[in-house]
Amino acid sequence: MAKLWGGRFTKGTDKAVEDFTSSIAFDARMYAEDIAGSKAHATMLAKQNIISDADRDAIVEGLTKIKDQIDKGEFPFSVALEDIHMNIEKRLTDDIGEAGGRLHTGRSRNDQCAVDLHMYVRKAVVEMGELVVDMQKALIETAEKYSDVIMPGYTHLQRAQPVLFGHHMMAYFSMLERDFDRLLMVFKHADIMPLGAGALAGSTYGIDQTYTQKLLGFSRIYENSMDAVSDRDYVVEFLSFASLVMMHLSRLSEELILWSTNEFNFIELDDAHCTGSSIMPQKKNPDVCELVRGKTGRTYGHLLGLLTTLKGLPLTYNKDMQEDKEGIFDAIDTVHFALSINAAMVRGMKVNGAHMKAVLDDDFSNATDMADYLAKKGVPFREAHEIVGNAVHHCIEKGCVLLDLSVEDFKAISDHFDADILDAISIEACIAGRNNYSGTAPECVERQRNNGKAVIVGEEKQIAQWKAIVESVQA
Repeated sequence: MAKLWGGRFTKGTDKAVEDFTSSIAFDARMYAEDIAGSKAHATMLAKQNIISDADRDAIVEGLTKIKDQIDKGEFPFSVALEDIHMNIEKRLTDDIGEAGGRLHTGRSRNDQCAVDLHMYVRKAVVEMGELVVDMQKALIETAEKYSDVIMPGYTHLQRAQPVLFGHHMMAYFSMLERDFDRLLMVFKHADIMPLGAGALAGSTYGIDQTYTQKLLGFSRIYENSMDAVSDRDYVVEFLSFASLVMMHLSRLSEELILWSTNEFNFIELDDAHCTGSSIMPQKKNPDVCELVRGKTGRTYGHLLGLLTTLKGLPLTYNKDMQEDKEGIFDAIDTVHFALSINAAMVRGMKVNGAHMKAVLDDDFSNATDMADYLAKKGVPFREAHEIVGNAVHHCIEKGCVLLDLSVEDFKAISDHFDADILDAISIEACIAGRNNYSGTAPECVERQRNNGKAVIVGEEKQIAQWKAIVESVQA
């Protein structure tokens, strides 16, 4: 098949080279963006009298038909034509003749490819934003549903202090709030138009980039044409967002895996989100959680891979930059799966609050509160710490916990203890007493939930703004 760029060559491309350099297998998913960019470019060319109105109309009509064919799965993609851009342009020229050959006037595949990816990433940010918000909603819903449940909080995976289950859930909400904030920067840097940069130096035609910018809904145009075709910072930033959100979901997955074991027995995942064993009939495996945890490393790989690819590239475009797409496409698919399935799992799981409370009644998670009690009586905290440590040691030897001791036992340990000590170190008191702004007291967690709902309102307004921009561009 003759290449659209083959005039300088005296022989055809080796088949192995065609297979190695082709990107159509993965960049075909940008067809809508490529067609939208080409329609805008043709419209601008006609406005500037670079092509005729008749050519513009033929191009736009031809591209519309091609999009319809691709939508229906009726478009035969060719590896020999390398990528989505050349596949569409060749079909257009075959369909409408010379007018199709004029479409590429005043642009290069370098700025064409770049504008496609910018638009695709903008669209992906909208999708990711919606999924992050739905996950945040699932966390708030679960925190409200189990608002009275008290659970052990951990450090070093050892029971440390009691916390409300809702407090634990809202910690993940805060992580996702930061993830959403990162999307703001991704969209900002994806929302810059490279079209008009040409191969690297701009165009000798009298093109109107501002008009094309308006048609494609971009907020800005790259100041520098060399930067325009070589910039992939926004892709790196998206992969950074993807890596961080996957890390947060992986941490949650790890906890769900632990909590669903018989050893913890804190939760039960819904059957719909688990699998069985081919040999052990009793098994209920948290495979989804394990896959999210596993796919996190894969997402990290895409980030590190692109950073490594870009680090040694001279300006401007190099074929290495074709490696920007497979990673981000896979990351988009992976994060989509992870966020959507985690939201469903959190909504569907059952929380064994009674068992969580029973665990706390049988351990020393209230020891810090006992030390605080003494410190509030005027005992230096380090001395109080030692007194409580000795009391814990005493209980371990007797096979009991602090709440099993009598007031007389406490007074024998230290004359700073009074009759109110047992009330002061009850699990409920430990929760209620931590009522500082970011604490786990019920009123604090309720405020966190209410603030979270307000955050979601703001995030949904931002998504609506992004969506309006993306949907204003019609392919």
